[in-house]
Amino acid sequence: MSLFRRGHHDSILPGGPPASPGSAVDAADTPDALRAAIVDLNRFVNSSAGRLPVSAVVSAREIADVLNEVIDTSQVRPLDVYAVQSVKGAIADYLPTTLRSFLAVDESLINAPRPSGRTPVQSLLEQLAALESSALAVLDAAQQEDVDALMTQGSFLRTKFSGSDLDL
Repeated sequence: MSLFRRGHHDSILPGGPPASPGSAVDAADTPDALRAAIVDLNRFVNSSAGRLPVSAVVSAREIADVLNEVIDTSQVRPLDVYAVQSVKGAIADYLPTTLRSFLAVDESLINAPRPSGRTPVQSLLEQLAALESSALAVLDAAQQEDVDALMTQGSFLRTKFSGSDLDL
């Protein structure tokens, strides 16, 4: 058994617990992979632009921009696992599924009110607004984590470099 074989089911330290299967960073979770997925998502949005309402294309691109901002916070600190999962979910599932669901509706029905009173276009725009709100909440959380880290570092430096009553 090797001491340096992370990502395998061997123990990291002799006699220690086995490394969890999810302990290695998934290649799809890296900032570069997430950015590449956003590029693919933007291609999908652009290729569908002729069949989507203009405001939906704008909203989808704004969501992608916010998700890129979340990923950009990784330049300061690694992305939190929850941020990664939120970004991946939005890129790979929530946003494309929302758009594909709308694109599957017959064009003659997109402005016809449904029993709920809303049209498919209105429903699409509401769903995109909810996705954007969620993406902004993830961005806010990532930025707040950066602010918290900055404040913690400041406290550490004040303690470390200011005189203490305990100094002899």
